[in-house]
Amino acid sequence: MINAVQPVQQNNNSVKTSIFYMNDFHAKLPNLERVYTASQMFDTFETSADKLKLSSGDDGLGEDPVLSRAVSKMLGMIGITKRQNGNHEFDVSPTAHAEIAKNAKYQELGAVNIHAKDTSPLKDIMVRSAIEEHNGNKYGIVGIGPSDMFARLKDGVSKGELSVDNLDDTIKNLQQEVDKLKAQGVNKIILLSHSGYTNDVKLAQQTRGIDVILGGHSHDLIKDVKEGKNLFYNLDNEPVVITQAGKDGEYFGILNLEFDDKGLIKSVQNNVIPTNIFNRTLPAKFAVENIIGKPEHVGVINSAPPSPKNRLIENNPHGNFMVDAMRKELGVDVALLNSANIRGYFEKGKVDTRKVAEISPFKNKLVVAQINEKELVDAIKLGGKSFVHPDNKPGIVMVSGLQYTMNDKGELLKLSYVDDSGKITPIDINNPNPDKVIRVAMDDFYATGGDGFHMLNKKHIAEAVYDFDKDKLACDYIKKQNTPVDIVDDKRIEIVKS
Repeated sequence: MINAVQPVQQNNNSVKTSIFYMNDFHAKLPNLERVYTASQMFDTFETSADKLKLSSGDDGLGEDPVLSRAVSKMLGMIGITKRQNGNHEFDVSPTAHAEIAKNAKYQELGAVNIHAKDTSPLKDIMVRSAIEEHNGNKYGIVGIGPSDMFARLKDGVSKGELSVDNLDDTIKNLQQEVDKLKAQGVNKIILLSHSGYTNDVKLAQQTRGIDVILGGHSHDLIKDVKEGKNLFYNLDNEPVVITQAGKDGEYFGILNLEFDDKGLIKSVQNNVIPTNIFNRTLPAKFAVENIIGKPEHVGVINSAPPSPKNRLIENNPHGNFMVDAMRKELGVDVALLNSANIRGYFEKGKVDTRKVAEISPFKNKLVVAQINEKELVDAIKLGGKSFVHPDNKPGIVMVSGLQYTMNDKGELLKLSYVDDSGKITPIDINNPNPDKVIRVAMDDFYATGGDGFHMLNKKHIAEAVYDFDKDKLACDYIKKQNTPVDIVDDKRIEIVKS
C-alpha cells in the first residue's frame, strides 16, 4: 500500500521525481500560454527531485498546419521532452506532421502500436520508447496511441498511411518494450498513454514493470490518488499510478513520487491544477502571434448562456450558432454538425477570429450535398446512441433547419423541419421518405462517413466542396449582423427523461 503524501525528505536509497504532465489541450493556445507561465514556476521550485515534463497527446487539433506549428512551438517553450501522439496529431497531412515533428524540441512516441507505411512521411517520426537521465537516475518512457484511432480520423487525411494495433496486441507489444528497458537496467518506467482511462486500468493490471501511466483521450479529470480509482497493482502486485487532467487545457498536473532502490513507488502525490489561475505572458503571446498572426475583430456578443456541461449529449446554443451560420451562409435547407466538433463557447464582449476558431478549430472542408430523408433520420438516430455508448461518443447531431426530441436513452421521439419563417413540418421518423431529397451543409468529417455516419458519406458526389471551415462562415455571419449578437438557447434539441 502507498501513502498518498508528498515526498519531502529523501532517504539514502530513494529517488524523488516530479512530473509536470498534460493531455488533450486540443490546440487551446491561451491555455498553452498559461501553462507556459506555470512551467516557468515549476522550473524554479527548490527541490531535490528529478523534474520531467511530458505530454500524453492531443495537444493539437484540426487540419491547419499553422495552428499545429504554434502548438509545437508552445510545447517547446513549456519544456516538454516527450509527447505521445494522440489521434488529433494526425488531423494534419502526413507531410505537415512530419515537418513539424522534425523541427520539434520534443520526441514523438507511439511506434509501439501505431505503424506507418514504409513509404509514408510518418515512417520515422515516432519512436517506441526513450530513456531520460536526470541526476544519474534513468527513466524509461514508453508511448501508445488509441486503439480506436480510425474512428476518430477523417478518411483521406492520415488513415491511409497508418495501421493501429488492437488493445490485446498493444498490451503484448508494450510488455516487450518495457522488458527491453528493464534489460538495460532501467527500473522506473513511465507510460504515456492516449488510450483512455478504461484501457489504462487494463494496462496497469495486465502488465509488469510500469510504474506510472500518464493518460489521455477519454478526458477524465483524475484528482489525488485513490486505490481502485487511479492506484492499481500489476501482475507482480506492484503499484501503478494513473493520471489524467481532463480536456481542453483546463487543467495540468504535477505528480510527485518517491521510488525505492528497486524502482518501486514508495509515496506519491497527484496535484491537478487549473490553468486559469495563471496569466498569459508576453513572450508566449508573441510566439503564438508570430506564427498565426494577430486576430481580426469581427463583432460583439451581447449575451450568451453558459456552455453545456456535456456538449456531446446536450443542446448547445454555441454550436447551434455555428451550424446556423453554415446553413444561412451556404443557402441550404439543413445543416448538420457533430457535437464533438464544438470545443469552446462564446462570451459576452468583443469577439475576434481567434476566439471563433477556438470554438470550432478543426479546419475541415465544408461540403454541400444531397441526402434523402431516410438518411437524415438514420443520422439523427445514430447520434442518439451516444447516450448509451462509453464516453458519450460519437455525440448527438447538431442541426439547423430542424428540431428534434430525444429521450435520455437516445431514442428519437420527434423530428421536424423548421424553415426561416418558423414553420414546422413534422417528419415521420418511423417511415421517412427515401425519395425526398434535402440539400445539406456539413463538414467533410461527416461527409466522408466519420464516426460511423456512413449514411452521410457524400463527399464523392457532393454539389460543392469548399476550401474553408465553419469558423470562417461564423465570422462572416457575425460581421453581417451590424449589431451585438445574442447567443440564444432556442431548445431546438430537447432531451427528455425516459
